[in-house]
Amino acid sequence: MRPAAADAVVRIAALTAIADGTQDEAERTQLVDVADRLGVSLDEVLLVTATSAPIEATRLARVFESDEERALAYRTALAVANADGYVNTRETLFLRSLAQALGVDGDGLAREAESTARDVDAWVGASAATASGATAAGTSSGGASESLDDFILDQAMLTAALELLPDKLANLAIIPLQMRLVHTIGQRRGASTDGGQIKALMATLGVGVVAQALETAVRKTFGGLAGGLLGRMLGGAGGVAAGAAVTFASTYALGHVAERYYAQGQSLSGADLKSLFGKFRGEADTLYPRVQQRIAGLAQGNTLASIMQSVRGEMRST
Repeated sequence: MRPAAADAVVRIAALTAIADGTQDEAERTQLVDVADRLGVSLDEVLLVTATSAPIEATRLARVFESDEERALAYRTALAVANADGYVNTRETLFLRSLAQALGVDGDGLAREAESTARDVDAWVGASAATASGATAAGTSSGGASESLDDFILDQAMLTAALELLPDKLANLAIIPLQMRLVHTIGQRRGASTDGGQIKALMATLGVGVVAQALETAVRKTFGGLAGGLLGRMLGGAGGVAAGAAVTFASTYALGHVAERYYAQGQSLSGADLKSLFGKFRGEADTLYPRVQQRIAGLAQGNTLASIMQSVRGEMRST
């Protein structure tokens, strides 16, 4: 893809994140950090409000020269809008305006995204209930601790494998799986958790839902171009593998930090949580080469639907 078009995709994705009108300063800072890693400045985008986002998106839509570029831009916007599990009214209006400006079948692509999001929600919800029920007994035993470590590692490998799938919308499953991971750990530690609390914990660790969705969606869209989008181009396989490594490390660290957080009665400070997150990310970076082939095996020859079906089968057999 042309650098100008790639730049416009990232900006449109950021506008989608702004379009729901709920971003606070911390979330905007995270968006800037993500864009910087992708080689894009969001100075102009950050001046845009939820009301004016469709106007700015219409201007950016003129950059695209092919149907493929326009479809990629819209799919990326859809992935960001669906990041938190639903698309609100403002986001719906923004997406409709964007589809019109791009001249794409917004309704058709939206139905595809909605269907995928519903499947992911059903899959994540069912597997969370099974995982919690299967391990509710004996949480004070040494075996339970080992089982929890295994569960965190399995989820880290699963989310990393989603990065390697050919499905453009497979990234829709990553954030729900990470939230399910935290929820399940909280339940095992006897804590009451909800979506807002989990998102707040993730945001404290720098794993902002919307910012992460933007980065993952762009990485999924461009494969090896992401991470050096406008001049620091990575090799295709290396770039995709790098995305899997980043997701593995984030999920692994998130799981272990959540375990410490709930084990200590949610008493850890923000600074303590961030320090632990950095420690476990380093541990994950060391571990990743040893599990890389297992992750590739999870993804090889699979799609999001086939992985979901496989996980359902495994959970029914436990």
